[in-house]
Amino acid sequence: MEHHSTLRRHAELFDNMANALGADIEEAVMTGRMQFDEVSELVLRCAGCKHPDCCEALLGQSARLAEAPDYCRNRRLMAALQRGVA
Repeated sequence: MEHHSTLRRHAELFDNMANALGADIEEAVMTGRMQFDEVSELVLRCAGCKHPDCCEALLGQSARLAEAPDYCRNRRLMAALQRGVA
């Protein structure tokens, strides 16, 4: 069950990071700019991160972020979503 809790944690971190960046994942999927399966892959990529505690602390400090942290494995995609191009 540890695997499920890890995935659940990273799904929440991924969603919270997107929200803090103003990146609308749901809208990207609904408009076809992203496929739902891609979101699952991005959560799995996030689950491979070695810094989830740093991410939680960062997200706990600020409701809005200008950019994803350097260590974010989805940083490039988050930036594209912020620009509305992903």
